[in-house]
Amino acid sequence: MLILALTALALSACGPQHQREYRGWGAYGGGPEHIQYSSLDQINAGNVRGLGVAWTYDTGEDPNAGTMHSTPLLADGVLYVAGPTGAVHALNPANGQRLWRTETSTENSGNSYWRGAPRGLMYWRASDASGARRIFTLTGRYIVAIDAATGAIDTRFGHEGRVDLHENLGRDPASMDAEMSSPGVIFKDLLIIGSRVGEQMPTAPGHIRAYDVRTGALRWIFHTIPYPGEAGYETWPRDAWTYAGGANSWSGMSLDEQRGIVFLATGSAASDFYGADRPGDNLYANCVLALNAETGALVWRQQLVRHDLWDRDAPAPPILATLRHEGRRVDAVIQTTKSGHVWVFNRDTGASLFPIEEVAAPPSMIPGEHAAPTQRVPTRPLPFMRQTFTADDLTDRTPAAHAAAVAAFSQLEPHGAWAPPSLRGRIMWPGFDGGAEWGGGAFDPATGVLYVNANEVPWILRLVENRGRGELRRASDVYRAYCASCHGGDRGGSGEFPSLIGVGERRTRAEIVGQISGGGGRMPAFASALRSDVITALADYLASGRNGAIRAASIPPQPYDTRFRNDGYPKFLDPDGYPASKPPWGTLTAINLNTGEQVWRRPLGQYPELVAQGLADTGSENYGGPVVTAGGLVFIAATLHDRKIRAFDKATGELLWEHELPAAGVATPAVYEAEGREFVVIAAGGPRAQGMRRGATYIAFALPLR
Repeated sequence: MLILALTALALSACGPQHQREYRGWGAYGGGPEHIQYSSLDQINAGNVRGLGVAWTYDTGEDPNAGTMHSTPLLADGVLYVAGPTGAVHALNPANGQRLWRTETSTENSGNSYWRGAPRGLMYWRASDASGARRIFTLTGRYIVAIDAATGAIDTRFGHEGRVDLHENLGRDPASMDAEMSSPGVIFKDLLIIGSRVGEQMPTAPGHIRAYDVRTGALRWIFHTIPYPGEAGYETWPRDAWTYAGGANSWSGMSLDEQRGIVFLATGSAASDFYGADRPGDNLYANCVLALNAETGALVWRQQLVRHDLWDRDAPAPPILATLRHEGRRVDAVIQTTKSGHVWVFNRDTGASLFPIEEVAAPPSMIPGEHAAPTQRVPTRPLPFMRQTFTADDLTDRTPAAHAAAVAAFSQLEPHGAWAPPSLRGRIMWPGFDGGAEWGGGAFDPATGVLYVNANEVPWILRLVENRGRGELRRASDVYRAYCASCHGGDRGGSGEFPSLIGVGERRTRAEIVGQISGGGGRMPAFASALRSDVITALADYLASGRNGAIRAASIPPQPYDTRFRNDGYPKFLDPDGYPASKPPWGTLTAINLNTGEQVWRRPLGQYPELVAQGLADTGSENYGGPVVTAGGLVFIAATLHDRKIRAFDKATGELLWEHELPAAGVATPAVYEAEGREFVVIAAGGPRAQGMRRGATYIAFALPLR
């Protein structure tokens, strides 16, 4: 409490963030700095227990058609939201009444599996006398422009109102798989955006692009896999720019409007877990990048992971904050990570505000792999999740669960922070989903405290050897070589990757062929890797089980080595389906970024059935971020298993209020003021995971009217 009070006093009346009025929610993350903060205090620690449902809006869309994890956007007195099929809705922010609804998807809008709401929308208002206003949304492979006043598709943008992200990547658009679900930023008359691409080769490169916000014309491009003559080219094989993929910014961006700099973070290069085709450090994968927003020129970069073999994507947009560091005010860039670390950089120079330790990393025993010999770790702030996993960390929920976990643990390679993947299988800790995830953190400009939620669930990373092209004789062989790493050897799916069992009952054969050929989201396009007869045979196998013969000549040679792949994305669970580790399995942590010290940390979420057995506050897997307010509160939903939105005392971490939702709020709330009343709005859409309740509603909370 004393630390918070002193920090608030030191930062009061100084710094652009403290002076800015965060009373609306005009951009993804609340504003261009992406601090997820509200200066409203009508709802506060003293009265939050009186919070109730003010209105509910049902999008009327099929909740099973896609994931609804979108944060609302408030602009010019209108609240804009997106539904699970990607439709955009304009609402009265005070009562949730619909003003208009616009369908944005088309039959060519991208992979149907990834159809759904974007994580947020973008708003632009012309600075000239025209007063033009547009909402930009993301539907699969397209950026779509909508007239903000009428809801009509604005056909003056791109081709009939759409820009295709498959174009302008220096590759054949028919073989690309670039899509996007997280919004970019708008600077003056430029719309700047990244992309979401596949995890395995072949896949698209993750280049950053800026489009004319009026016409959709490409204005600049930054090559995250550098071309010859560009800085960073030497960190890849000489011809990697012609075939390598990934190194993409999929989580969103932040913008310093005064400096004219856009900040973003990139993910790993493909393939995620085997990099024999990409020896070297692989700039600009796994980087925080500062780019000139006008031109796309590199201002500075910091690489967080060299030659990533663990899928350690930077999972959230950078946060732009002003800190009190060593007695002076510093404009900083804050990056949360899947590994549970927070990196803090000087916004102008990219220099780290805290010391960075260079640590030795063990070599890989996988043939052809060349792991980076060293990695970098920030010494401050302290990690916001546990960094080691030993036999002492195995579950003791029941004697049977413990015994099963011990037996499974003995068959796996031990966890190591930089231990490379193995054929035997290795504990991944943090798991593939973090640590921190795409919800990112919330920063309080009055105190310098960051609030970040985390998953603490172990996963298993195991590599298996692909059969050579000459050994792929049946359609099932092709499935194991190209599909099993995501959908599992039994086609049952895992994590975010859906089950393909019975897919022939849900999709036509033509749809399956199109999806394999064109890819989408994290699924690569296979049109360039497999001939049409192989794709047809694979589609038949998935649809009907018919295991047709394959000609080796129908699988052309590739410029990359696909000798090894990951054996799916399995979590390390006990026999009852709970994490095989001791709780907490999900956490919320407050970190003072002025000092690097933690203020508090507490479990986030519960399993209702375990609560009934006397095991409360275990924490839960969680997706979506927090919001911090001047009223002394941290609002967060995110938890999968108890479907609640909660309010915590931001100074102490005490739980002050909670409300059960009809489906899990796997999204970040928006906080705004309308007609003199403060609202907290959350999307209740539920997760993509099988067996979880799905929804299609937005729920607004407010104090009772007097």
